[in-house]
Amino acid sequence: MKQSDILRDNADNCLQLAERAEGQPAHKRYSRMAEAWTALANEQDWLDGEIPPVPLHAAAPKRGV
Repeated sequence: MKQSDILRDNADNCLQLAERAEGQPAHKRYSRMAEAWTALANEQDWLDGEIPPVPLHAAAPKRGV
């Protein structure tokens, strides 16, 4: 299992906790944790060379500027 898959599993666990949370503060906390785990997973994919460092359309030179 890839490291990014493990990080995404952590994000899924946080989302499940958010769904079962009692009260808005706990729900928000678990949701933010899920977003952080997802961001870490995406960064790990980048570090592993699975995704480009910037979107391809952003790397293209602009014309007419």
